[in-house]
Amino acid sequence: MISFTVRMKFRSDDRPRVAEILTALAEASRKEPGCVTYIPHVVEGEPDTVVIYEQYRDQQAAEAHRASRHFKEYAVGGLYQLMLERQLENLTAVA
Repeated sequence: MISFTVRMKFRSDDRPRVAEILTALAEASRKEPGCVTYIPHVVEGEPDTVVIYEQYRDQQAAEAHRASRHFKEYAVGGLYQLMLERQLENLTAVA
């Protein structure tokens, strides 16, 4: 299982567009055969910070996600163009 979070910061003015993009990206990503979990969150008390928790069956599924049309459209062509900061955290399950 591959698990990670992506933390991004955006301008306040971009909140409605970011929410729109995240909704479309999450919907499409959850339909991928190798996607286990894809949940975007807004950080409580930090409305301009988004954290996406993602889990994929294996490395191949994570790579397929990044190669998908919807990832290129919504993440690369949308979120990446609007974000001010981005941090990726790879996770290892303990139990």
